[in-house]
Amino acid sequence: MHVQEWLDTVPAAAVYAVVGLVIGLESLGIPLPGEIVLVSAALLSSQHTGINPIVLGVCATAGAVIGDSIGYAIGRKGGRPLLAWLGRRFPKHFGEGHIATAERSFEKWGMWAVFFGRFVALLRIFAGPLAGVLHMPYWKFLVANVLGGICWAGGTTAVIYYVGVVAESWLKKFSWLGLVVAVLIGLGSMLVLKRKAKKAQASARPETEEPEPVPAGE
Repeated sequence: MHVQEWLDTVPAAAVYAVVGLVIGLESLGIPLPGEIVLVSAALLSSQHTGINPIVLGVCATAGAVIGDSIGYAIGRKGGRPLLAWLGRRFPKHFGEGHIATAERSFEKWGMWAVFFGRFVALLRIFAGPLAGVLHMPYWKFLVANVLGGICWAGGTTAVIYYVGVVAESWLKKFSWLGLVVAVLIGLGSMLVLKRKAKKAQASARPETEEPEPVPAGE
């Protein structure tokens, strides 16, 4: 079942909780589809299902910021052994190549890696724990974490919500035009098929019937 279809079957409060929890766990360092869940919920909010986009954006932002902060604390306490354990547990996400790429990004960009990491699936999982492992000053991490969480979670919710509203409005505006075009296409196809059928019948008939020979003397 698609994520959006499943979210449509649960109450609005549960949608807020699921979005915040999944994004929080992803930010903590567990590879979950936080972005997919957020986009699906934002689309639902644009379809008049009782989901408030503002509340949704706040829950998503809170999940992102809190999850990243917990990930930072775990990484700072666990250090390198934590990354090694994650690599054994989730080799597709925490392999040596992935960790090396994330470390280079942090060494080069610092706070910006935390901020822009929100918009990159790989860094979104790594940002909190890796910042803790590398002992980034917490105040720097917190500033980048909060700003990145607001821009990513709140911005994604707002953009997807307004895209959904505009798309729904556009479809309503052109629904009658689409119906008329569909009817015309159907009628045209029917006329073409009838014409082809008549031609096929005409070509199947004998062009002339030869008269029967009359016996001599009659």
